[in-house]
Amino acid sequence: MITLRSILFNTAFYTNMILRMILLSPFYFLAPRKTAFGVPKGWARSSHWLMKTIVGTTFTLEGLENIPKGGYILAPKHQSFWDTFALLPWLDDPVYILKRELMWIPVFGWYVAKQRMIPVNRGAKGKVMAEVIERTKAEMRNGRQLIIYPEGTRRPPGATPEYKYGIARLYRDLGVPVVPVAMHPGLFWPRRKFQRYPGHFKVRILPAIEPGLDPDVFFDTLMARLEAASDELLIETARDNPHVPLPPTAVKRLAELQAG
Repeated sequence: MITLRSILFNTAFYTNMILRMILLSPFYFLAPRKTAFGVPKGWARSSHWLMKTIVGTTFTLEGLENIPKGGYILAPKHQSFWDTFALLPWLDDPVYILKRELMWIPVFGWYVAKQRMIPVNRGAKGKVMAEVIERTKAEMRNGRQLIIYPEGTRRPPGATPEYKYGIARLYRDLGVPVVPVAMHPGLFWPRRKFQRYPGHFKVRILPAIEPGLDPDVFFDTLMARLEAASDELLIETARDNPHVPLPPTAVKRLAELQAG
């Protein structure tokens, strides 16, 4: 049953994405930029419905009251393709810093360009990175929300954290609050795997870390708060979904937490 549901969901998910991208293109490219953002937000909502209806996976969103007004950095855990779009319906006007190669994909790249997402050469340093920071500042002055994953790439649930210091530099240079987000979608939509698993999990938006801290202090604070919340949710999610197969990283982390 898991395999059949996974096949049905994956087929419906990507078909839904492609058809919406094509059929809604006239509206998307003619509408004002922020109005056009309703298209990807609507796709995100429909994807949640598909996952609930076909796979049987649901989630609860906690802590919306912790989201500040105006510009801020959203710093979620990154485990799955799911968390790249999941929170879009609840964000006013988000912006991503993304690898420039994504801009070269036909249609998708045009959608990204319309929203003034910020491409970057991951190997670039110095002047190029300074230009990225300046462009990010310009978008943030317009009240946009920067989404950045502190660990940089997808990590399996329970994995030893590998935070990148770049978020501390952005925190220092942008001077806006940082909002950590803990969640474990990787237990239900595992990275690099076909299977999708039914169950329920929580997405926990933590209180914002206000600007003004020393970057090193901020970096340690972010990691401590986000990992503590992630550990708490890992215990809770594994307990409430005993049917979901745990990756070795989650099994190891749970054993460490129980021993401690």
